[in-house]
Amino acid sequence: MNHSIHSADRGTHLKIVVVALVAGIAVAAFGIAARTNAEFSQTAQSTHVIKAGKPVAVTSSGAAEIR
Repeated sequence: MNHSIHSADRGTHLKIVVVALVAGIAVAAFGIAARTNAEFSQTAQSTHVIKAGKPVAVTSSGAAEIR
């Protein structure tokens, strides 16, 4: 077994590349799956509509005055 990447043979380099590729695909698949589930849960929620109320003027005293 080689403990240095510099003295490793071709087979060891190939194993490292394959493991990195599989790990990268797994992380990408997990990210895509997590994002897809988040979009479905957002569309299932009802949206709240905020309507404008009466105009309010605030004075320097901090009290609200309704016109």
